[in-house]
Amino acid sequence: MNFLIEEDRYRATPVRHCALTRTRSQEDELLRFVLDPEKRVVPDLKRKLPGRGVWITATRDAVDKAVRQKSFARGFRQSVTVDPGLSGTIETLLRRAALQDLALANKAGCVVAGFTKVEKALAGGRRMVLLHASNAAADGRRKLDRLVRAGQGREDEALLRVACFTSDEVSAALGRHNVMHAAIEQDGAGRKFVWSALRYLRYLGEHPEPARAVYGPEQDQA
Repeated sequence: MNFLIEEDRYRATPVRHCALTRTRSQEDELLRFVLDPEKRVVPDLKRKLPGRGVWITATRDAVDKAVRQKSFARGFRQSVTVDPGLSGTIETLLRRAALQDLALANKAGCVVAGFTKVEKALAGGRRMVLLHASNAAADGRRKLDRLVRAGQGREDEALLRVACFTSDEVSAALGRHNVMHAAIEQDGAGRKFVWSALRYLRYLGEHPEPARAVYGPEQDQA
């Protein structure tokens, strides 16, 4: 899974140390954690909560290892309380955030849904992300995928599809019934959804490459 955005639109983000691996990475490749008043480790997905932050590579495997190896206590330099199910909580939060950004993209007019409308959008020359419900029929997927290949070129064949959300989830986000396919513009609020979806997929380990294809939303870069 990857998403194509013009290279000159990529903007570097600040670099941080992962408390688990001690390697340096851009913020978009890490998750920030802070302590609440009871010294419990809390994920700060928007990077806005006050206090000292500890950063961990943004994958479920890395978070699980950080919990087991007590990386948070070392990072915060004190005894802390860590929920053993922290990695699962983050997965849920990232998935929810991506669906919320899909809803915002829809309200901003960046989303079209329904097979015929998606066909028309893909043929219109705009750069789009193709969204399939995970339970969409294979035949419908193939037909729309061919349009992506025809419109974008073979080198982009694997770049512009998301298929990790169910029809019920997509339908709820768009406020419509039984949505199986949608197309999202790679600009404005649509771009924010693409970034959130990429972050979620990378957390699951489905896209291990650095997130250079999509830069984060303006408010997340401060």
